[in-house]
Amino acid sequence: MTRFLSAAPDPQALDADAPGVGRGPLGVLLINLGTPDAPTPAAVRRYLREFLSDPRVVELPGWLWQVILRLFVLTRRPAAIAPKYADIWLDRGSPLLVYSQDLAHGVQDALDGQGLDVRVELAMRYGQPSLSDAIDRLRAAGCGRILAAPLYPQYAASTTATAVDAVNAHLARLRHQPTVRFLDRFHRDPVYIDTLAGSIQAHWAQAGQAERLLLSFHGLPQSCVRQGDPYFRDCMQTAAALRERLGADGARLHVSFQSRFGAAPWLQPYTQATLESWAREGVASVDVACPGFTADCLETLEEINLGCRHAFLAAGGREFRYIPCLNAQPDWVQGFAGLLARNLAGWT
Repeated sequence: MTRFLSAAPDPQALDADAPGVGRGPLGVLLINLGTPDAPTPAAVRRYLREFLSDPRVVELPGWLWQVILRLFVLTRRPAAIAPKYADIWLDRGSPLLVYSQDLAHGVQDALDGQGLDVRVELAMRYGQPSLSDAIDRLRAAGCGRILAAPLYPQYAASTTATAVDAVNAHLARLRHQPTVRFLDRFHRDPVYIDTLAGSIQAHWAQAGQAERLLLSFHGLPQSCVRQGDPYFRDCMQTAAALRERLGADGARLHVSFQSRFGAAPWLQPYTQATLESWAREGVASVDVACPGFTADCLETLEEINLGCRHAFLAAGGREFRYIPCLNAQPDWVQGFAGLLARNLAGWT
């Protein structure tokens, strides 16, 4: 015989709220890409296995890519990459994790200072702290409404979209889901552009201006853009907004793309090739910034500040100055907290 729940209301149950449904704080979920737990081949292998198994990251037939990944990539690259992580590792751990944690803590304090009842959690799309655990912590704190904010200024399917996919995949396993909003990009938000410009101008005020300013964005296969990915457009709009914000000094700004992987053509011009060409042409000094990253990581600290520095100087350049990412700079913490508050409008 089928049994039905009693329709008689329990007065106590009327006031009780399940995790994630209460009248508690609003949730803010900051999402960055991820990092190995340690600068060792074993830790790098675990990270790469998860990262490179995402079909949003490598758009090859799954069966074919898994053969390549397991037989060739995971057997060789971890041992080659681990020393590069070791070169940039901080006392507190991976730079990407450390700076992202500092940003999350700073944003929490800034939103508290605005009188907002908000709980901020940091998650990594790959690795730890896991995205699912971070969502569950927000739900356990009573957050029935969550703003998910990937820390990628420019939208790409391989970064922003896969973060959205992962959030929704976790929600799909829940019987009672929180309400979720997404901040999909902030590539030309005035707060972001003003903070970038301020960081560059502060660098110039201290070190002087180099002959050229190179904005190096993370690369993407050209095929992705042809299929409709807006990433290249977003990068160029960031560059245009920053050039305008810098005024006359914006004339020294150029754009390139880094971190090419595989044999297929990626967005060009390539960063290292550009720097080497400039050095051979007689350009003596360059400033390099990476506005596609909000936190310094392997791609900025090792690939750019170490690898590209060496390439530029070896090709005849004389002075290479890397301008750090925004990380947890006080003006960025305050600005980003304000940006998040705007995206919480209607909930606060």
